[in-house]
Amino acid sequence: MTAASTGHRFVGKAALVTGAGSGIGRATALELAAGGAFVLAADVNLPAAQRTTDEIGSAAASFGLDVTDEAGWEAAVQRLLAVRGRFDILVNSAGVSAGAPLAEMTLADWRRVMAVNLDGAFLGTKHAIRAMRAAGGSIVHVSSASGIKAAGGAAAYSASKAGLCMLAKAAAKECRDQGFAVRVNTVCPGGVKTPMWTTMPFFRDLVQQVGSEEAAFAALAKSGGPFAEPGDVVTAILYLSSDESRFVTGLDLVVDGGYVL
Repeated sequence: MTAASTGHRFVGKAALVTGAGSGIGRATALELAAGGAFVLAADVNLPAAQRTTDEIGSAAASFGLDVTDEAGWEAAVQRLLAVRGRFDILVNSAGVSAGAPLAEMTLADWRRVMAVNLDGAFLGTKHAIRAMRAAGGSIVHVSSASGIKAAGGAAAYSASKAGLCMLAKAAAKECRDQGFAVRVNTVCPGGVKTPMWTTMPFFRDLVQQVGSEEAAFAALAKSGGPFAEPGDVVTAILYLSSDESRFVTGLDLVVDGGYVL
């Protein structure tokens, strides 16, 4: 995807993107800004978020956000409202995983995945709805194909992403029933080449075995299907964030190259 492909469909919009320091979140922040939006790029790694905003320029600001902290969410929303006076788009891309057989997984690892992937999404949805319900807006959560098709060795990740899909549907229904023009959808990618993989011990071991990250992705693709680039997922996120999808809510948009088939 290029900036030109985004057009000007986000001119005048104000967006908050979590996980904006790397991977899908970073690519989303860049493209929203290219389309005319002001972007608050939020990440638990503030220097990484700052690198994203440095690339965007004056149409962005960075924010250090631990998505499991409710006070942090409140501060992030207030920051965006103070700077732009509106909140149109939330893209929740922050996420973690913990790869281990269920019988070997620690409760601490389970709770960490749930806290970031599900508690964080709940908090973001809650505070975005509060800020958007008067004027409307779009909330897009980055879920996973693993929330639809279970992934062995990733029980916490699969369970959290399945829960995220249902959270989005429940929120979408509540907003519809209460007359709020707030849409809530998820994008469910398959394998994507993002830095999250490098945090997984099994992936680091595989890189050592086959010699490079690209070779490791190729080896995984033989059993799990092809790996996408972040831009392949961002295209779907931009659609759900834009007015082009104004009649779409409660959708799980699967972007996985056929993995769940």
